[in-house]
Amino acid sequence: MEDVHTFQVHLVVTGISWQHVNQMVCALHFFDGVTLGHSEIPERIAYAREPLKLPVVLIAEEVVRFLKAILGPKEPHSADDVYAAGLSVPELAFLAIPDIDRQRMVIRVSGQRRQGRHALATTS
Repeated sequence: MEDVHTFQVHLVVTGISWQHVNQMVCALHFFDGVTLGHSEIPERIAYAREPLKLPVVLIAEEVVRFLKAILGPKEPHSADDVYAAGLSVPELAFLAIPDIDRQRMVIRVSGQRRQGRHALATTS
């Protein structure tokens, strides 16, 4: 059993992906359980788990720099409007001036499969 664990550690150290390590574990389960006829050993061989990756967190200065970059002098509340309307990045990329209906305070947004929707505009 220690040899199997040492082999697994060797696989991880050499940089093999977690999927390939688990493929090797399946092969070891089959070899020990079916070929050699051991009933207890295959249950004790552990599968590899991919470690959780932490999200990237911006520091306060980076957030301020980002907000200054997206907020222009003409429309200082444009980011607030986009956020309040619930627009996604692709919807924002294809947004045009005629899509904004100031009388009804709505934004016509073309969605997936050419289906449109209306998003409420803010009063900034």
